[in-house]
Formats: sequence, C-alpha cells, structure tokens
Amino acid sequence: MATSNIRTYPLGFIQTNCYIVSNAAKQCLIFDPGGEEERIINEIHRMNLKPLAILLTHAHFDHIGAVDGVRDAFHLPVYIHTAEKKWLLDPTKNGSAKYAEIPNLVCKEADVIITNETNLEIGDFSMRLLHTPGHSPGSITYFFEAEGFAIVGDTLFQNSIGRTDLPNGNEAELMKSIHTKILTWPESTIVYPGHGAATTIADEMESNPFLNGF
Repeated sequence: MATSNIRTYPLGFIQTNCYIVSNAAKQCLIFDPGGEEERIINEIHRMNLKPLAILLTHAHFDHIGAVDGVRDAFHLPVYIHTAEKKWLLDPTKNGSAKYAEIPNLVCKEADVIITNETNLEIGDFSMRLLHTPGHSPGSITYFFEAEGFAIVGDTLFQNSIGRTDLPNGNEAELMKSIHTKILTWPESTIVYPGHGAATTIADEMESNPFLNGF
C-alpha cells in the first residue's frame, strides 16, 4: 500500500487534476501543474515540502499552464516524453491556440526528455514510466508499483477513457495502452486520472462501459 501522500488539486481552465505526491521526508513531486501557479506554490510552502521535479503525463495546455511558474519558483527539472517535447513551445500543438478564452501558452523546453520505458528514481521516490499513447502520442503513466497507485493523465478515467478526437489522438493505440499496460496491474491499484475522481483497476474492469467487451 502507498506510503506517499497524494493530494489532488483541480486547477485551471477545465479543472485538470494536479497531484502533489509527498513522503515522510517532506520531499514531493508535482504532476501536471495545469494552472493557478500561486496556489500550487503556496500549498508547497504551507506544507513545508521540498519539491524535486515536475512530471508531465502529456503536454495538452490544460496540464502545463503553471509549469514555468512553478518550475521557476523552486528551480525544478521538468520531465516530458520526447514525442511531445515541442508541444511546450507551440500553442497549436498544445491546444491553447484553439481557445479565445485563454492566452496562447508557450513554456520553456523541458529539462528531462523521456525516450523509453524505464524505472525512475527521484529522491526517495521510485516509479515505473510507461508509454501509454492514444489520447496523445507522448502520454506517460507513472506507476508506483510498490505503493499500489498510478498517475495516468487522460488515458483512463472513472467509467470512461481519454478522448481521441483531438489532433494526434488514436483510439486503437489508446485501447492497446489500457489493456496491455494499465489493466495488467493488481486490481487493487488506485488510478489517479487527469480529470475527475480516483478509481481502481477492479472498478474499471467491472463497470467501465468503454472497456467491457473489448
């Protein structure tokens, strides 16, 4: 079971889940800071945490809106998959150019480019990086196997799956990612998605209408 503390913050234009994962040593990792950078920064200070890195599940605008603000506040490295490293720099690729309600989003380049599936250790945290394309070509899942949880971005949701109608989305790839990687985990694994409530592998195998009968 998890010994890390996982805090969820729905932030930004469409309330994307930002996760702050911390441990007993007060170290923390920040996943998908999608907006409201001051709130994230204030929370880290309030809890007296020591942030180590920003990890992105993918580079759609609603997952990266506060990347530079948080990165600069704490001098953190940013991790992203190589397939989407240019998305941080390009509003047409990250999708922010599509919406008149928000400014075009341009971030600085990521510091760490993920090129393959691997085990990753940052401070006292240990996780497995899994490439789970479909919602986007560079979607990454962060699987904390020893602790029984995963941060999956917009690949899998409670009773739903990631949309594939956006540019570079691919439904066949998404279903393959879910079935060959995510659903192979222990059924008790807690799944933390990019939007909405957390769920478990068991619940999704039982009740997710998009997965039944595949």
